[in-house]
Amino acid sequence: MVGDIEAFLSAVSGIVWGPWLLIPLLLGTGLYLTIRLGGIQFVRLGAGLRLGLFRRRDADAEGDISQFQALTTALAATVGTGNIVGVATAIGIGGPGALFWMWVTGLVGMASKYSEAFLGVRFRTTDAAGEKNGGPQQYLERGIPGPFGKVLATAFAIFAVLACFGIGNMTQGNSVAANLESSFAVPTWVTGVVLTLVALAVLVGGIKSIGRVTAGFVPVMIVFYVIAALYILLANVADIPAALGTIFADAFTGSAAAGGFAGSVLIAAIQFGVARGIFSNESGMGSAAIAAAAAQTSHPVRQGLVSMTQTFIDTIIVVTMTGLVIVTTGAYTFTDDSGAQIDASLMTGEAFSHGLPGEWGHWIVTLGLVMFAFSTILGWAYYGERSLEKLVGRRAVVPFRVLFSLVVFVGCTTQLGVVWAFSDVMNGLMALPNLIGLLVLSGLVARETRAYLRHDPGLVASQAEVARFMEGDPGWEAWRATEAPSQP
Repeated sequence: MVGDIEAFLSAVSGIVWGPWLLIPLLLGTGLYLTIRLGGIQFVRLGAGLRLGLFRRRDADAEGDISQFQALTTALAATVGTGNIVGVATAIGIGGPGALFWMWVTGLVGMASKYSEAFLGVRFRTTDAAGEKNGGPQQYLERGIPGPFGKVLATAFAIFAVLACFGIGNMTQGNSVAANLESSFAVPTWVTGVVLTLVALAVLVGGIKSIGRVTAGFVPVMIVFYVIAALYILLANVADIPAALGTIFADAFTGSAAAGGFAGSVLIAAIQFGVARGIFSNESGMGSAAIAAAAAQTSHPVRQGLVSMTQTFIDTIIVVTMTGLVIVTTGAYTFTDDSGAQIDASLMTGEAFSHGLPGEWGHWIVTLGLVMFAFSTILGWAYYGERSLEKLVGRRAVVPFRVLFSLVVFVGCTTQLGVVWAFSDVMNGLMALPNLIGLLVLSGLVARETRAYLRHDPGLVASQAEVARFMEGDPGWEAWRATEAPSQP
C-alpha cells in the first residue's frame, strides 16, 4: 500500500517537475521578468548587496525585522539539503553540465525573486498582533481583482501549509538524524528531542526571534561551508579550468556520467539542473516573499533588490562551491563495491573527504548538513504559519508553532519515502499559482520599479523622502536636484 502511494506520488512529481510544466514555466517566467525589468539582477546586484549586507535596514521604516534579518530568514529556508544533496543528485544523474543549468536557473530566478519580494512588501498588511503579513497568499488576492486572485491565493496557502511539514520539516529533521547517527552514533530519538526543543524555543518568539537567530546563525554556517570548499578548490586549483570546461561542454553535448544516448542525457542535464536549482533557491515559488514582507523597508523596490541577492548567494555561491568540489575531485565518477555510481546522498561527503585531510571532509559535510537543515526548519515554520493564518486566522498561530516543532521529532525517527515524494509534489504545486500571479502582475512590478529607480537611482533617499515620493510630493524633484547628488 505504502509502495503504491509512493509510486503514485513519484509519478505525479515527475509530471509537475517534468520538462512540460513547471520547468519551462519557471524558466520562462524568470526570463520574461528579466526582460521586463531591464536585467535588474545584473545592473542592480551591487545595490542589493549593499542594502542587505551593509545598510541592513531603512531607519524608521515599518516592519518587524531588518532587511538583513529578512534576507537571512529567507536564506535559512533555502540554503539546506538542496545545496549538498540536491547538487550531487543533479550532477549524478545529469552529469557536470547540470551545474550550468543550475546557474541559469539562479540567474533568471533572481528576477522572479525580486518580483516576489516587491509584491510581498507592496501588498503587505498588518495583522491583529500588529505584525506585517505578506506573500503570495496576500498579493495574489489583493493584486489580482475578482475570484481568480482569491483562488490563486487560497491555493498557494493550502499547498504551502502542506509543503512546510514535508520539505521544510520532516525531511530536514530526517536528514539531520540520519547523518548524526551515521557519523557520530547519535540515536535518532536523541536528535529528535534536541531539535524539537530548540526549534520550539525559537519559534515561540515568532518572526522577531527567528530573525535574530538566523541573522547570527546563517552567515556563520555559509562562511564555514564555503571556506572548506575554497580550501579544496585551492588545493586543486590546476583542475578548475578543466572542470569548468567539462561543465560547459556537458551542458550542451550531454556527455554525462549517467550514460545513454546524447539527446537523452542532454535532456537529463537540463531537467535535473533546473529542477534541483529551483529546489535549492526557491525562486518563483513565492516563499521568500513571506519573509520579505516582514522587513523594515521604505519601499518595495529596496526590499526586492535585497531579496534577489538571496538567490545569488544560494546558487551562484554555495551551489557553485559544492558543484565545483564534486567535479574537481571527480566524485561524480566514484563507484561502490558493485561498480555502480555511488549514491547522490554520499557524493558530496565523498568529495569533501577526498579533498580534505583525515576525517575533516566527512565531519564538515555532516555538520554543514545539520546547520543547513535546521535553518531550513526555522524559515519554513514562518512560511507555514503565515499561510495557515491566511486560511483560518491568527488564532491558529501558537498551536501551529507547537505542532510544527513536535513534527520535527516524527521526521527524525521515521522513514520518509512517501513524505519525500509528497513534499516534491506540494513544493511544485505551490509554485504554480505564484508564477501565474507574477505574470499577471509583471506590468505593475515593472512600472513601479522604473518609476522609483528613475527618481532615486542611487538608492540614497531617506524614509521621509521616499514617503514624499510615494505621495507624489513635487518637492521630491527639488530634493533630487539639491541633496541627492551630495549623498554618500
